[in-house]
Amino acid sequence: MLINHEDIESMPHLYRVAFINSLSGFKSANLVGTADKKGLTNLSIVSSCTHIGAHPPLVAMIIRPHSVERHTLENILATSFYTLNQVHAGIYRPSHQTSARYPKEVSEFAAVGLTEAWRQDFAAPYVKESKISLGMALREHHHLSINGTELLIGEIMQVQLPSECLSQDGFVDIEKAETVALSGLDSYHRSQRLARLSYAKPDAPLSEIE
Repeated sequence: MLINHEDIESMPHLYRVAFINSLSGFKSANLVGTADKKGLTNLSIVSSCTHIGAHPPLVAMIIRPHSVERHTLENILATSFYTLNQVHAGIYRPSHQTSARYPKEVSEFAAVGLTEAWRQDFAAPYVKESKISLGMALREHHHLSINGTELLIGEIMQVQLPSECLSQDGFVDIEKAETVALSGLDSYHRSQRLARLSYAKPDAPLSEIE
């Protein structure tokens, strides 16, 4: 089956959205915790977080066009701080519910039954129920003219995770935290590791890391 550009352009809108969003494979599922300058909190699920670099530790995130109210984006631009909270198998249903369009005066934390957690005077709320959470500081913001989306690049300032998920070599075992993956916009998946493999070299065979 071959689907060309003309076929994609002729797809009904919602069909095309589901189709294109499914093509990039499994994506991370994170809850973005923010607060405005008055302390009103907001929580939204995103599947567009991407590792940018380790030194400095950077993570990029795409937010849809600011053509309507985007409380997450507005709060981050106002305060420069936010949290990324990995979704795990125990909270994927209320996490998905945060994608509903609640009015600004309604905190998604309360609306979906998740708990605000404030740590070390950090200026954005964490999700208490999340097992792996990052405290982020905004470093760059770019408007992408190609489709009107907003690119945010943040630096990791804090990390909260279970000690049993951290290996001696620095590897974070997100599977132990039951972190789930997203495909498309609404399909949640558990993971099953095949193997950790050694650093690839042209003159050495691969080996598995225990």
